[in-house]
Amino acid sequence: MRAVELFAGAGGLGMGISKAGFKPALVVERDKWCCDTIRENRSRKIKEVASWPVPSQCDVRDIDFRKLENKVELVSGGPPCQPFSLGGKHRAYSDRRDMWPEAVRVVRETWPKAFIFENVKGLKRASFAGYFNYILLQLSYPSLSPRKGEAWREHFRRLQRHHTGHTPGDEEFRVVADIVNAANYGVPQRRERVVFVGFRADLELEWSFPKETHTLHALLWEQCRTGEYWERHSIPRSKRTIDARLHARGMSLRSKPGEKPWRTTRDAIHDLPDPEMNQRKASDFLNHKFQPGAKSYPGHTGSPMDEPAKTLKAGVHGVPGGENMLVREDGTVRYFTVRESARLQTFPDRYAFHGSWTETMRQLGNAVPVDLAHLFSRNIAKKLKAAQ
Repeated sequence: MRAVELFAGAGGLGMGISKAGFKPALVVERDKWCCDTIRENRSRKIKEVASWPVPSQCDVRDIDFRKLENKVELVSGGPPCQPFSLGGKHRAYSDRRDMWPEAVRVVRETWPKAFIFENVKGLKRASFAGYFNYILLQLSYPSLSPRKGEAWREHFRRLQRHHTGHTPGDEEFRVVADIVNAANYGVPQRRERVVFVGFRADLELEWSFPKETHTLHALLWEQCRTGEYWERHSIPRSKRTIDARLHARGMSLRSKPGEKPWRTTRDAIHDLPDPEMNQRKASDFLNHKFQPGAKSYPGHTGSPMDEPAKTLKAGVHGVPGGENMLVREDGTVRYFTVRESARLQTFPDRYAFHGSWTETMRQLGNAVPVDLAHLFSRNIAKKLKAAQ
């Protein structure tokens, strides 16, 4: 099955899709450093990207996708999220970086069997409710494109009239969207994102978001009730500390949850040498270099070792406020290395990142966790294969 990967970034979403059996016919990304990262890992024969075409380093607005009409099964991507990010300027549809119109255009021009798009949780804020619903209707009826000079609100009303007045069965794509927390699927990071999945209506497929597999309660059961978590990491009783409120919740549990425990920062990076205290051993790992200057202040306190990490962020002006930090056991903080951040985003250790620390952290802050992308795209692939 063939795919088109838009706004590819460092390749997280595309890698997960490739692991699910899709082969990209086109990979589009305008950022030089992201393209260098993908090219480097192609040359290194990293399995997940080895068969990718050389990324098209250009603006998606400059590409005519009609040559791929009815020739791809999947279109995927994460349209730039800064217009909707909680940490951005909140300009949404007034922001020239809003690429949702282009994502819809690619669906219209390629007419795939399915698509998957990811964006920040902020897209579902009340202040963006109208535009969120506009995106849903555009993805449902991509052929009903904006007319020349038509403002988005006028187009939105026209889509609403079509949606309420169309004949049942005339839908173009059946679309569902929901907020997904990556921690609930085994990613060692609390990362909430809006995910859109659509299938071409003529396929008549039923689909729902995969069932969550990991929970906080299961983690608290192992930390507070049985101690399995601490024993697994050889942590002595004197150092088994978690937030008091979480401890109270854990002690109130009366039966073992059926799900797997949330994965923590410690689960993800425990076997990596300390990049500050053991720089020689740290150099054995790609992109595992100590970055000085981390400071904690209200609202930016870093990630505890024994919980999933806080959301890695890209920031508008470099790394945002030092939030991409680890809280050491003595309470001090340091920045995550690029390799540690890659672990939190479930990239393989052999995957190299190009650019300065700020550039590579931006790539990782914008990425979709590879394992999450794989889970969802594998589920989509299964449905498409069943429809053949």
